[in-house]
Amino acid sequence: MKVMLIKDVYKLGRAGDVKKVADGYGRNFLIPQGLAVLATAGALKQVERIKSQAEIRRASLNEELKGLSDQINGVALEFVVKAGETGKLYGSITTQDVATALTEKVRFEVKRQQVDMQPIREIGDYTAHIRLTMDLVPEIKITVHREGEEAKEEEKPKAKAKKAKPKAESSTEEQAQTAPETPAE
Repeated sequence: MKVMLIKDVYKLGRAGDVKKVADGYGRNFLIPQGLAVLATAGALKQVERIKSQAEIRRASLNEELKGLSDQINGVALEFVVKAGETGKLYGSITTQDVATALTEKVRFEVKRQQVDMQPIREIGDYTAHIRLTMDLVPEIKITVHREGEEAKEEEKPKAKAKKAKPKAESSTEEQAQTAPETPAE
């Protein structure tokens, strides 16, 4: 089925484009939602008008959301979760979790459909994209770590430093003991 897009559709095209889509997608989603019309001869005559109107709409929307995009770009979110010894999470961090945390941080409602990422199921650092418009897609950083892990990491270097001194002394004693034996051979 050939349709002409009336509005921008993510991962399909911009307003005024003529696209070939699956019959069910066009008939059950695009046309009822008002995102597209059938690509008939009469509709194709209106392509230029639709493109110019969409360009004006897109420019005004981008202008409005430019400040928000700058505010969101580079935001770092941190999630403290329960995880197994191998780093696998008990559950996952979904787009809804990221959208909620981002909404609290920037005080602007971000919907889960705007968060472009796969569910996070392991400990680590990740990046996600927030689709404000087709042109404005700021990137955020997501850090996932185990409960209580940050405090333990700060304590470990101190503990290692204390343990390293006795080991260093014992290793110098071992070297002193082995040194006389080596020249004797």
